[in-house]
Parts: sequence; C-alpha cells; structure tokens
Amino acid sequence: MSAQVPVEDLKATIAAREEHIRESWVRAMEMRIVREEMAKCHASEGVNHYANCKELAQKYTEMLKTNKVTGWRHIDT
Repeated sequence: MSAQVPVEDLKATIAAREEHIRESWVRAMEMRIVREEMAKCHASEGVNHYANCKELAQKYTEMLKTNKVTGWRHIDT
C-alpha cells in the first residue's frame, strides 16, 4: 500500500516544475535572440565582423555554457 501525498505538496511540486521549465525556456529564447543579432552583425559587417561583433560572440559563447534547456528531473551519474 502506498502512502498518500498531501495535495498541497503536489501543487507546490508542480508549480516549482513549471517555473523551472519556464525559466529554462526563457534563457533559451534569450540565447536565440543573441544568436540572431550576431548573424545580423556578421552579415552587415562583412570582413570586419571578427572585431565588430566580438562582444556578441563572447556573450553567445557564455550563454551556450549556461543556458541549456534542462528537464525537471536530474539524474545523478
């Protein structure tokens, strides 16, 4: 026989899960905007894009490391 979990605990868990997923997707969409701005910068700057778009490229690289979409469950390996 399984133990009953209080409804309040379930609601809190679901709310926390939804918040986590929402924040994860917000960070992913922010990264997408930076990537699109970087592509525009590369197209408009031509051969000078290495110097003129450097800040966007650095920001995008940092975002790649931290803004991954992650699921709710964390599996320990």
